[in-house]
Amino acid sequence: MNKTELIEHIAKHADISKAAATRALESMIGAVKTTLKKGGSVSLVGFGTFAVGKRAARSGRNPRTGVAIKIKAAKVPKFRPGKALKDALN
Repeated sequence: MNKTELIEHIAKHADISKAAATRALESMIGAVKTTLKKGGSVSLVGFGTFAVGKRAARSGRNPRTGVAIKIKAAKVPKFRPGKALKDALN
């Protein structure tokens, strides 16, 4: 499912227009991004938790030249599924 299909699904099941569904989805995505950028987490009970993880600096290798390079430390988004989501899949 891509973003367009998700918007169509939301519009159909919530009985709202596609424009309203698009605004709702964009607002939700924006809220998650803003919260993660501030270092917080977003918990949706029954669905899961979005949080920020840290990736340590490490050394790597350029696959084209074989030269060793340093890869900087980075913050990465992580998602941990909730129990209800896990149970729905099994």
